Amino acid sequence: MVTALLPLFEGLTATQATVAVLVISVVAAVGMEFVVLRFARRFVSRTETEYDDIVFSSLRAPLVVTAALVGVYVLTQIPAVRSSVLLDPQALDDLFGRPSLSIIVIVWAYAANTVVNRVVAAVNEEGARFDFAPVFSNVWTLAVLVGSVGTLLWLWGIQITPLLGAAGVAGIAVGFAAKDTVANFFGGIALYFDDTYKIGDYIVLDDGTAGTVVKVGVRSTTLLTRDEVLVTVPNATLNAAKVTNESAPQRRRRVRIPIGVAYGTDIDAFEELAVDVALSEPMVLDSPKPRGRFRSFGDSALQYELLCWVNGPTRRRRVQHELNRALYNALNAAEIEIPYPKRDVAVTRATVSTAAIGDDNAPEVFDSDRAADDGANTDRSKAGDAA
Repeated sequence: MVTALLPLFEGLTATQATVAVLVISVVAAVGMEFVVLRFARRFVSRTETEYDDIVFSSLRAPLVVTAALVGVYVLTQIPAVRSSVLLDPQALDDLFGRPSLSIIVIVWAYAANTVVNRVVAAVNEEGARFDFAPVFSNVWTLAVLVGSVGTLLWLWGIQITPLLGAAGVAGIAVGFAAKDTVANFFGGIALYFDDTYKIGDYIVLDDGTAGTVVKVGVRSTTLLTRDEVLVTVPNATLNAAKVTNESAPQRRRRVRIPIGVAYGTDIDAFEELAVDVALSEPMVLDSPKPRGRFRSFGDSALQYELLCWVNGPTRRRRVQHELNRALYNALNAAEIEIPYPKRDVAVTRATVSTAAIGDDNAPEVFDSDRAADDGANTDRSKAGDAA
């Protein structure tokens, strides 16, 4: 594109070409600021979404800077200017041409990274299913950094082939030295694309660790437990573990209250009483309606289960506590027995036949009466010795 503009300045002196390029650059920058951007601002202000506002505000500076610096680069490529300045063409490129293009690359790289990061932040604030997007933001930042560095090296004529070879060797060494970090990085990417969980979800790991997801990073995920303790779990561990997301696909969760009643209880009255107790609890949802289920005939009781729903997995323990208290009081008031196992212990005295008294092989049998008599005789003997 720049090469196509050079014929426009043929036949002009160095001064004329310089003035023409500067005028064109200033006009382009002013036109970009007050015409193009003003029209774009009016257009994006009519839309309901804020994403186009983010893109517009982030690309405003790069557009103006590009319109201004492209003129500087074009000026360094005009033959009349290159031949009339005191600097040689190579020095002119090194001092003005390449630095102007480098600034353009840096400004656009910064703008591209800013646009994605702001869009990710806006998506997270909406509470959508993309709360895992910070991982993508970090990956995008790394990609922009690598791309901009490679472009700058190419602009300045630095051969990147040896650098790529050295980077490959260094990458192997870093991969072995930081394999856990690399595993956590790719584990976070896998969790993001699998949509395993998002910020605010309550998850349970196969080792029993449970908590609410409060932060998702490139290396690890942070959970807030019910004891208000922050637990940091590496993403590689999460990617390999069995993760139970109790907040998906919806937040409501079922509560199971096991209870047993005595044989002979009026089960219809008991079921109605248990359902009424569940309905009277404010944290129990009315839909689906609570219900009792007769599970089995136990050794000492009829085994029931009261089933109800709550709005969120973190409320289950509290609801279990409240329902257990309410059921205990209601059953006592209704004189419905809650049975528990009972055991009868019988103690018998063993007797020994007279025929077995003289038998040396007869088993010894503890006789409580004889032991008492022997103890009394011993006490009397000691008393006589003391006298």
